[in-house]
Amino acid sequence: MQDYYNMNQTTLSIALDYQPEEHHSARYINQLVESLKLNYDYQFGRPREYNLGAMLKLVLLAYSYGIFSSRKIERFARENKPAGWLIADQIPSYRTICRFRISDELATLTTDSLSQLTQYLRQNGMIDDVSFIDGTKILADANKYSFVWKKNTIRFDKMNREKLVDLLGELHEAKIVGEIPAGSELTPELLDIMISKVEDHLVVLNETVEATKQVSPNPAKQQRRTVKSQKRKLDKRRDKMREHQAQQAIYDQRNSYSKTDHDATFMRVKEDPMQNGQLKPAYNVQIATSNQFITGYRLFQNPTDTRTLQPFIEHLKANNVLGHTIVTDAGYGSESNYRYLEDEFGQHTVLIPYGTMLKENSRKWQSDDRKVMNWDYHEKDDYFINPQNVRFNFNAYRQRTDKYGFTRDFKEYIAEKYDENHQLIAAALTPKGYLKRISVNENWEYFKSKQRELLSAPETG
Repeated sequence: MQDYYNMNQTTLSIALDYQPEEHHSARYINQLVESLKLNYDYQFGRPREYNLGAMLKLVLLAYSYGIFSSRKIERFARENKPAGWLIADQIPSYRTICRFRISDELATLTTDSLSQLTQYLRQNGMIDDVSFIDGTKILADANKYSFVWKKNTIRFDKMNREKLVDLLGELHEAKIVGEIPAGSELTPELLDIMISKVEDHLVVLNETVEATKQVSPNPAKQQRRTVKSQKRKLDKRRDKMREHQAQQAIYDQRNSYSKTDHDATFMRVKEDPMQNGQLKPAYNVQIATSNQFITGYRLFQNPTDTRTLQPFIEHLKANNVLGHTIVTDAGYGSESNYRYLEDEFGQHTVLIPYGTMLKENSRKWQSDDRKVMNWDYHEKDDYFINPQNVRFNFNAYRQRTDKYGFTRDFKEYIAEKYDENHQLIAAALTPKGYLKRISVNENWEYFKSKQRELLSAPETG
């Protein structure tokens, strides 16, 4: 017999409390959020309609299901029983969910929650006092061909200014604008003044044309046509200058950005199907872990890891999640990082191999006569002797400052040109006939030696 089916049949609705299964992910998310100290009350403005904890529970559960769209999360909250249980059936709109996910409150909440979770894990012995730091590239949600390059902006701005100088020179010859003083900087404000003078001149030309309508050909009309063309070009050049200035402000210290995501920087990522080193808009995410638990993270716009270490260490210290031992890979090994960690965190144990550490142990490296580390050094008289028996004497102290403002100290050594018999030493000269020179960075050698010792010790290696 076929079952009777009628959706319009009157039924008695019975409300039953829903409880998810004992080991359901919703229960763990509920316990996690309830264990956090969430106290973000409004002091001004309209009070919030939904509880922060409930919103966080909903978003975390949706993420665990692989749902990331605000509209889909709203539908998920409406149709999913565990989600409804978490938010007590108070379903927020997708706009509320979107505002919550991009709010400053969530950023602060995430940082505080991670700090509290780390303290909880440390108290229960689930993490140790070691911070492992590494970075990974995450693709931005931006078009991979939406790049804007800083070098192009500088080049186009220079070309634009050259054309502006020529255009203002033409206007000066026509006695429409005054002469620009040599060495003065062109700015959009200055161009606005020039454009207003051109407009005033056009008003005079219009009156002249009206007064000489019967004249044909009319010189005033031809002059007006020329001045209008020059004004259009001047407007275009001014707008271009403002565009270049806006781009420079977006770049900050970067060399590129995406038109559809100004915070993203173009960098090489692991996902490279064409194997051609294609640059894609991405972010550099730095993550600190301890015993496989994430204890801290931060987004950076730097393509490499080297310059992210110092601000990330400060971030971990501020949140009280930095371990006594700091461990990273060779991508962070630089003199500036070593010096910073020794000066600011001298009580910590730092294990950071430098880039050539493994290569220096190879037979090829140790047998390379070009490497200064393979030369004989005489500390008393401060000189080197290379495998060709050429002596390099100390000459002077040198300094080099990189584009980030970090200064390195070097000792310069120069080869002896003549031997004891005053004969020219051919091996002391370069192919172009100059004396050979070498530079030795003693600070860098000290940090390298310290890391070799630490990484070779049984306790820390």
